[in-house]
Amino acid sequence: MKKSFLHETAQKMVSRAILAADESTSTIKKRLATIGIESTPEVNRQYRQLLFTADGIENYVSGVILYDETIRQSTDGSIPFATLLEKKGIVPGIKVDKGTVAVSTLGVDKFTQGLDGLAKRLEEYKEFGAKFAKWRAVYTISDGSPTETIIERNAQDLALYAVLCQEAGIVPIVEPEVLMDGNHSIDQDKAVSEKVLKTVFNWLASYGVDPEGIILKPNMITSGKNHSQQASIEEVAEITVQVLKKTVPHNVPGIAFLSGGQSPELATTHLNEINKIRKKNQSEYPWRITASYGRALQGEALEAWSGKKENVQKAQKVFLTRAEKVYKASKGQL
Repeated sequence: MKKSFLHETAQKMVSRAILAADESTSTIKKRLATIGIESTPEVNRQYRQLLFTADGIENYVSGVILYDETIRQSTDGSIPFATLLEKKGIVPGIKVDKGTVAVSTLGVDKFTQGLDGLAKRLEEYKEFGAKFAKWRAVYTISDGSPTETIIERNAQDLALYAVLCQEAGIVPIVEPEVLMDGNHSIDQDKAVSEKVLKTVFNWLASYGVDPEGIILKPNMITSGKNHSQQASIEEVAEITVQVLKKTVPHNVPGIAFLSGGQSPELATTHLNEINKIRKKNQSEYPWRITASYGRALQGEALEAWSGKKENVQKAQKVFLTRAEKVYKASKGQL
């Protein structure tokens, strides 16, 4: 019963796009500061409500990742956010990692906190309505990084998190993010991302994680932000699907890319190009390939809102326009 629930939930999650609305307290503070607004629990609630109550969101969004603060909040009409999403046919989920910590002896490498007490927290989030969870590991490409040590450590932590989720009847989103920050080439990103993904899936298998009950949330393979020669749209798409083909088991139901700091337009265009390749040979790329974007889905709406009540409908329209484009890109239809 638990197994079939996990499989069905995972497939439902990637049927459209997944909205990452799980910014931590410090991150939402930075986002709101860009429009001159101070973050408070109430302001955060109003902003999330704007997104979740957008009329027709369910046509383009099939899952929403919430933050601890948000899953405990409700609409103006006292409907808990998770309940609201569920009623719209959108799967509610929760970010469960507690952020990254630098390891001084390993250069710029970081590991992710949050395994302590995770099983208990998962049970609590389940009571709040969460059907899936998310855990993010990060890898920086620079001199000597990422080290073998951090690649192994992060992969093992992702696997332990994933098995705890599945035991709790919650679908894990496994997010190993090779950061775009830096001046590395697309070939360097390819080599690191391939190694990271192989290691992650090796550890997932070692821990007995059911691959049909997870979603992978990886980075696209791109040039570093500061690299002098940026790869073309076609090159990013081609190399990304090559890496997926080499590393992701065929029975994983879906891949939901993170945007990683790409502009909304670029993240959407890359996703569309990837799915155009996938459509030509679905036996080689059997997974549903969609997006789990934060800034790339929300950024334009945030600017349109600017913290003003009179801008809510305008911001919702902007949000839905981008959400529709991302959904179409997830089918290679742009």
